[in-house]
Amino acid sequence: MKISAVKGFRDVLPEESARWSWIERTARTLFARYHYDEIRLPVAEKAALFGRSIGEFSDIVEKEMYTFEDRDGTRLALRPEGTASVVRAYVEHSIYVKNPEAKFYYIGPMFRRERPQKGRYRQFHQIGVEAFGREDPVLDAEVILLVADLLDELAVERAWFELNSLGCSACRPRFREAVRKFGERLGERLCENCRRRLGGNPLRILDCKEEACRAATENAPSLPEFWCEACREHFSRVRELVSAEGIAFRENPRLVRGLDYYCRTAFEVLAAGLGAQNAIGGGGRYDGLVEALGGPDVPAVGVALGIERLAMVAGPHPEPGGVEVFVAPVGRPAEKAAQGLAHRLRRAGVRVEMESGDRSLRSQMRRAHREGARFTLIVGEEELADGAATVRDMVAKRDFRRSVPLGGDAETVLTALRRLGGGESAKTGGS
Repeated sequence: MKISAVKGFRDVLPEESARWSWIERTARTLFARYHYDEIRLPVAEKAALFGRSIGEFSDIVEKEMYTFEDRDGTRLALRPEGTASVVRAYVEHSIYVKNPEAKFYYIGPMFRRERPQKGRYRQFHQIGVEAFGREDPVLDAEVILLVADLLDELAVERAWFELNSLGCSACRPRFREAVRKFGERLGERLCENCRRRLGGNPLRILDCKEEACRAATENAPSLPEFWCEACREHFSRVRELVSAEGIAFRENPRLVRGLDYYCRTAFEVLAAGLGAQNAIGGGGRYDGLVEALGGPDVPAVGVALGIERLAMVAGPHPEPGGVEVFVAPVGRPAEKAAQGLAHRLRRAGVRVEMESGDRSLRSQMRRAHREGARFTLIVGEEELADGAATVRDMVAKRDFRRSVPLGGDAETVLTALRRLGGGESAKTGGS
């Protein structure tokens, strides 16, 4: 019986995987320049972590988490996002004691049991950064600039930012209450989901994707009307700092983000060509989350980007190198010498493919041609007797009989290949 992948889970095949690897390498290099260190997080966490951080009334906690009971009765969840796990690690290991201004990045899979859609599956993958210990707008702007730099290095051509401020504990409660009262007056004009949200997270009615709800809430209270002076000043400085670096953005007063822990700066990254689900990432400030999860009152800001969607909008990636040298043993007695030759070249950084000595030379040459090898090293009975492999130049279609010593070190072999190739084998061995 053929068994297929679970719905919403999929294989990332080599061609796509190479593109992902390029995105991840680019991100790691950039994050290091911004002084972020990698943190590797467990895939499973206690389910209570996400209830306390994301919010009990969020769609993620209520409907989308993969949860299960461990043998000791503990309720566990496959992580639906990365921020809560990073904060949990920051608190659990008391990182705030030795490095209160720690900066982390993570790369890995997340899990949500939502309807699979373009660029989003039930197992999806994110790149994220989290910075702790500073409440100044300079750090907010730095995170936005980091994302802009990543988009630039990935050659994402049509992407933009939407920015808002969600206020703070001094002004946000008044806004929440105003939205709640506004929503209650709408009654049946709101979808069932939004009516339920009014009791726990009324701001989410502003983020509903249902057309009827968007129309009904068109005249909802606007966040900027409720900002305190400190929040107004904070957001003004973020906008000024981002604008100074030429980063285009649009202010969106309806942007509330889906997670309870955000405050002040919130932003989304959107890209053309993805249809209605055009967000490739988002983030913002979450100053109260560390304290909510048992730590001290430490401010923080972060962002997460979806690898699947980044891969859909990024420019062409460098093609991975093909086989440089193909080693073809002719007959089983030649395998040992051929294997040693291939191994030495691989250890020297050369991309080598080798077949079994049971395969005919003709079939091996066809394989070498398919793999795009620059040279084929043939090891047969005569080559074993002379202690030297025959080199076939796959471009010039010429054989150099027994011209490379079987027992030579990698550099000796590479020097011979460069000489025989007339200097055209510069890629081989990184020369």
